[in-house]
Amino acid sequence: MVQPDQTALLRQLMQKRILILDGAMGTMIQQYRLSEADFRGSRFANHPKELKGDNELLSLVRPDVITEIHEQYLAAGADIIETNTFGATDIAQADYDLPTHYPGISYELNFVSATLARAACDKYSTSEKPRFVAGALGPQPKTASISPDVNDPAARNISFDQLRAAYYEQIDGLVQGNCDILLVETIFDTLNAKAAIFAIDQYFEDKRMKLPVMISGTVTDASGRILSGQTVEAFWNSVRHINPISIGLNCALGAALMRPYIEELSKKAADTPISCYPNAGLPNPMSTTGFDETPADTSAFLADFAASSFLNIAGGCCGTTPSHIAAIGRSLSQHRPRLWGKHYREAA
Repeated sequence: MVQPDQTALLRQLMQKRILILDGAMGTMIQQYRLSEADFRGSRFANHPKELKGDNELLSLVRPDVITEIHEQYLAAGADIIETNTFGATDIAQADYDLPTHYPGISYELNFVSATLARAACDKYSTSEKPRFVAGALGPQPKTASISPDVNDPAARNISFDQLRAAYYEQIDGLVQGNCDILLVETIFDTLNAKAAIFAIDQYFEDKRMKLPVMISGTVTDASGRILSGQTVEAFWNSVRHINPISIGLNCALGAALMRPYIEELSKKAADTPISCYPNAGLPNPMSTTGFDETPADTSAFLADFAASSFLNIAGGCCGTTPSHIAAIGRSLSQHRPRLWGKHYREAA
């Protein structure tokens, strides 16, 4: 279990340097060219539905792959690695019909994924460079704010309480697996995120404990809004009550297009550290990783953010690899972290 001073330790480290988050899990998994048999293993060999693409299931059937990816990012210099749990809830796993046949599968996926990440972090941690496990809570494939039926704007295929219950089970697995941080990420619907935050608060109260919480939203286009319609400032005001250890943006846009929104967030969330982990540019199916930017490209964009005093945590999302993370780490080591709180106000 996380030590009581973990939040303080993270804050101390962020005052000294920009912390490095890992890169994409899915991009790395694709490079293994796994077959349907790899995703099934012996345990799920007779499952009636195709399982290829259920990356979270690999924590159970191919833990060697997930561990190897974690260790590649740690070797590249990541301070924080994310668990392989982006879609590890009953809501997301229903796409593969797993919760019906394997009750409790969500808890197991989260617990095992957290223990894999924990073991990798413990292997690479030193007193000079401690490593942290961020338990990843993804946005879910169903949205509480947007109708799935263009002919019925009031229609919904998920309720707030269903989301809350799914997140609560996920949080339990992550915490019992000894993660250090809870990361609510790739938020495209603030109501989904609020269900995750409500579940986190409820879990902390029920268990009489607390972990640092990272929040990261996704601006989906040049309008500067997340998919459910909120501006960056409105998004921040909707989630700030959890008192996160960081607020940031990830995915969707590459860093070049993300710049004005991370700059705005840096100004509006003056009392909170800022994170940014963009895609490696925009999608390109002709590229090896599916995205255009090289490690030099992505690291240069993030170095510009750092030079502009926008960053406390930086890493990569879709299309990024350990090479991207190593390049980001080298480039950001030349820059001081963004000030926040009273130091931000004094500097201003």
